[in-house]
Amino acid sequence: MAFTTKLPSQSDFKKVLLERYQEAIAHSRKIGHRVSFRVEVDPAAGAQTITPVEEQPIASDDVFPAEDAGMPDAELEAALAAARQRGRKHVAEIVAGEDMLSAEAFAKLLGTSRVTVNAKRQSGQVLGIDGAKRGFRFPVWQLDNDGRPFGALPALHAMLGNSAWGVYRFLVSRHGALDGRTGLRALQQGDDASVLAAAEGVARGDFD
Repeated sequence: MAFTTKLPSQSDFKKVLLERYQEAIAHSRKIGHRVSFRVEVDPAAGAQTITPVEEQPIASDDVFPAEDAGMPDAELEAALAAARQRGRKHVAEIVAGEDMLSAEAFAKLLGTSRVTVNAKRQSGQVLGIDGAKRGFRFPVWQLDNDGRPFGALPALHAMLGNSAWGVYRFLVSRHGALDGRTGLRALQQGDDASVLAAAEGVARGDFD
């Protein structure tokens, strides 16, 4: 039977989705050819449906097993390497931005020491993203009108898995839960409560 769950509660749905995926992998390897299951989302009914794993008909017994029909290893590795390179390039472009300060420059802006800034970074009180060769970089826009780091930063770090890049992405992205504003814009407008509620939704995996 199909499994149905109502939005926005998705924990049961995610659990069953993962179970169906694992079941599909195991069954495919066992029988030696493709299997499938279907996920349907009905926005009108606010429900999602997952069908059981089903075998796909094959034309003959000579068809390769599912695991042998994919991308060749060398081609897959090349694609993954290219994706990693694009990711590194994107990170380098971000940390090289004019709005990114070194620990020394950020400490000077706060009127404190580099040691204190790094301690605040480790505790989530300020946002510092790892730029690899450039070291940690601190977005200047994380300061409020009084020149202090936004008070919501520690809670954002805690909600988003203590991931500095996760907090960064949340702050620079637009969110439906914030009426299309970025997390940063909402903080600049003093709407901390809505920001934390939106971050909690992201952490739960709610659709945005």
